[in-house]
Amino acid sequence: MLYQLSYTPAGGCGLYRAARPIARRRADLFSRPARGSASVAAVHAPAAPQPLDPDLLLLAYRSGVFPMADTRDDPEVFWVEPRQRAILPLDGLKVSRSLARTLRRGKFRVTCNAAFAEVMAGCAAPRRETDDTWISGRITASYLLLHQLGQAHSIECWQDGALVGGLYGVGFDRVFCGESMFSRVPDASKVALCWLVAALRQAGVVLLDCQFMTEHLASLGAVEITQAEYLVRLRAAQSATDGAAAAGALGDAAGDGLAEGLGAGVAGVAGAAGALPDGFAALLAAAAGSSSSPGNFIAQSLTQTS
Repeated sequence: MLYQLSYTPAGGCGLYRAARPIARRRADLFSRPARGSASVAAVHAPAAPQPLDPDLLLLAYRSGVFPMADTRDDPEVFWVEPRQRAILPLDGLKVSRSLARTLRRGKFRVTCNAAFAEVMAGCAAPRRETDDTWISGRITASYLLLHQLGQAHSIECWQDGALVGGLYGVGFDRVFCGESMFSRVPDASKVALCWLVAALRQAGVVLLDCQFMTEHLASLGAVEITQAEYLVRLRAAQSATDGAAAAGALGDAAGDGLAEGLGAGVAGVAGAAGALPDGFAALLAAAAGSSSSPGNFIAQSLTQTS
């Protein structure tokens, strides 16, 4: 049975969930299936002008659902609620010796929010297994707007001045929902993921959503939980209980001066959209304070807990 969530934007396009199965489409690290699989429930939303209303889109994430499109040119979206959810525990990322070595060597220059649109384009580009993508023009426009509003973020990996990998996702409260990632050279997306995890830990984020489990995700430490358990964790991560602790963690890592500037971004639920860029800045400051390169600092911190 269809049912409507509490928010309806101007124009009347509500958010619905239904038990219509769809099929797995792709094997990305932050992976999305297409219609036909029993693992998810979905229904098409009525066509509406691009982009999606950002309040509607954030309500979807806060409710445990997210949008997809059938093809690159699809003007419509459908809302997906997985029955099983993949998450990556922030203390459980598995870093191989070779990946730790790549981090320490500083093979890539890594940035945050420096090229969000280019990262989305890289994620939507044709791949060996398919020329099409679920990242439609409408979805791209929607996340670009969300990025402008400070709720969607990217991590970029650069080599010789060229963008060679990265990832993007949606951040709110103490949650980050990974959307997609891409790599044009070996290890670029894995390095981006390591920096993501390290920055989220600095910011006090507690939930990293990867949406659908893949073998690749499992090899990196992701675990699969029921949607019901995910919703429990999602609600807990949206509480303001630990906001002050998150700001304190940034202060410990980055020093009082930086913490003053960052604390407002993590101290309360309303300001927590900046958790990833704030955590990224604190990560760089912490590495500088330890007289270590950022890559070496990240490799050491992640291998101690994985």
